[in-house]
Amino acid sequence: MGNHGKVALVTGGARGIGLGIAAKLAEAGFTLAISGRRSLEQVQPALDEIRKHSPASIYAQADVSSGEDRRRLLQAVEESFGRLDVLVNNAGIAPRVRADILDAQEDSFDELIATNLKGPYFLTQAVAAWMIRQHASDPAVHRSIVNISSVSATVASVNRGDYCISKAGIAMATRLWAVRLAEYGIGVYEVRPGIIESDMTAGVRGKYDALIEAGLLLEKRWGTAADVGRAVCLLASGELPYATGAVLVVDGGLTLPRL
Repeated sequence: MGNHGKVALVTGGARGIGLGIAAKLAEAGFTLAISGRRSLEQVQPALDEIRKHSPASIYAQADVSSGEDRRRLLQAVEESFGRLDVLVNNAGIAPRVRADILDAQEDSFDELIATNLKGPYFLTQAVAAWMIRQHASDPAVHRSIVNISSVSATVASVNRGDYCISKAGIAMATRLWAVRLAEYGIGVYEVRPGIIESDMTAGVRGKYDALIEAGLLLEKRWGTAADVGRAVCLLASGELPYATGAVLVVDGGLTLPRL
């Protein structure tokens, strides 16, 4: 059936990278459930955009750091569609204040870890249980979990250590779930974006414009949400078989070592 009839959940799917992912999945034939912390009214324009390609798509307000919100989110997906084939753990936040690790505060660390690492980890746990039940009744369907991390999983930024640690944790979570879920035919992958145009990077536009001009990247441009969306769509569609646990680096050559 290709992707038609399949359902994908994209957390943080109504803005930035998440919206780019959701739009590409909708274009590819998936029905979308997107979630975020904002109200339906605030995200309606994004939802309307997705529904141009996938009219049945829904939005559910949820904060992934909350166990109760995660439970309600999956309940909404099940009530709406009765199935889930793809989970994209995209929701994430940057530090409210960029602080040198010598001065950084615990409250920022706790907030980053809760949203960027604990939330996706336990949402994956709940979705995995559901996908395992689906696999038992329909083992031929391709199901996958895609974690959106960052080059910050390996590139140290000492003014946002909490963010880097949360993304490094996501990298290991991808490996753990890939190992645990392989027997059920569930592929688990990590997509690792570099410098991507989004509201999260708007405040450092000038800094990175100058660095890109000076040769920071091999591909001399900002990445786009659509670039990340294409990578996720490839994985979600089962177009990269025999590769569970794989990391797709979408960074224009930023982290490629060179002399």
